[in-house]
Amino acid sequence: MSKIIVTGGKKLKGEIEIEGAKNAVLPILAATILNRGENVIKNCPMFKDVEVIIEILRTLGCKVKVEDNAVIVDSSTLSSTKVTEDLAAEMRSSIILMGPLLAREGKVTISYPGECVTLDSSNLS
Repeated sequence: MSKIIVTGGKKLKGEIEIEGAKNAVLPILAATILNRGENVIKNCPMFKDVEVIIEILRTLGCKVKVEDNAVIVDSSTLSSTKVTEDLAAEMRSSIILMGPLLAREGKVTISYPGECVTLDSSNLS
């Protein structure tokens, strides 16, 4: 078994850059709907699902800019609660938008496997 031996007596000092977490970025982007304002997500990994959720946010009325490795979402302009079927089909995890849309607007229309379902908070127990 290999081991690392650290000899003390000297302070550690420096900086490291942490890469964005692929599994965290989609829920974070979905949650930007909740604050009704500008959100800056730094060190955002750009992959296909991130591109799809950005497009979904835009179709919902949010203003989205991508600058370097940051995504800036202004959700104050949200104007729709309908996630289009074609975009929802591109990303299995598009369902993560249901919670923030229901919490903010009280309703959401999103594609469900095999059909389109409309939910509003008055139908939920």
